[in-house]
Amino acid sequence: MNGTTNIRTNSLRAWLLAARPKTLTGAAVPVMIGVALAYIDAQGYMAGTFSWTAALLCLLFAFVMQIDANFINDFFDFANGNDDTETRLGPRRACAQGWVKLDAMKRAIALTTCVACAVGLPLVWYGGLEMLLVGLLCVVFCFLYTTHLSYLGMGDVLVIVFFGIVPVCISYYIQLHTCTCQVLLASIACGLVIDGLLLVNNFRDRDGDRAVGKNTLVVRLGEDASLSLYLGVGIVACLLGLVFWANGHVLAFLLPLVYLVLHAFTYLKMKRIHKGKALNLCLGETARNIFIYGLTVTAGLLL
Repeated sequence: MNGTTNIRTNSLRAWLLAARPKTLTGAAVPVMIGVALAYIDAQGYMAGTFSWTAALLCLLFAFVMQIDANFINDFFDFANGNDDTETRLGPRRACAQGWVKLDAMKRAIALTTCVACAVGLPLVWYGGLEMLLVGLLCVVFCFLYTTHLSYLGMGDVLVIVFFGIVPVCISYYIQLHTCTCQVLLASIACGLVIDGLLLVNNFRDRDGDRAVGKNTLVVRLGEDASLSLYLGVGIVACLLGLVFWANGHVLAFLLPLVYLVLHAFTYLKMKRIHKGKALNLCLGETARNIFIYGLTVTAGLLL
């Protein structure tokens, strides 16, 4: 159990585990890329328009929404009977383990949702009233993903939209009130990279998901095609990075090739392990690879 057998109910440690801090890299990476793109364009032809306060608010909003999504997932998966502690292959969940009571988790979901709204509200000052709609959509789909859409195989689409297109493009739009082709393609690439995390997660859980009628993309495609898709999202993301080269940011294309090499090695490990809890190793490596992708793209743009 990795030292999680003696956790007091509703303790600070219990809440930290429920928040899943390791997932925050997935929230940070798209904001990093969007902010970096906005920063270089602001310096290039719109000097004086960049706001670090707005950038920080975007990052905080992404963090709080990620924690909110984790709480919602923890609560509803347990409430719907999808977190069987005996058969679960992934990391243990707070509600299922009794580390956090359901009533406490309900209150935490309400609180984090309100905090996310409070953090995101000032972005209206920087990005206009349309930010209210963006925030509302983020909150609504945060709930819809766990409760309905993940069962319909829509999870991968939502990852590309809400971990790629929305955070990258909005982080850029808030600064410069526009969006370019380079930003859009970069956002899709980012979404594809982060979708690798969902793919390996669903690949590990494919048998259990199939048993409860959760028709994820992995369940629909089958094992071999899902493995190919996992490798493919990394390759396509790096190819989309050619847009950086076309716009004079050669390093932003070349440096992420480090990510692609690591991604390929993780794919080979995933293919070799194929089934069971050992795939959690691939999950951890994928999270690491995502962070490296974000760092290399951001560094390549800024350098």
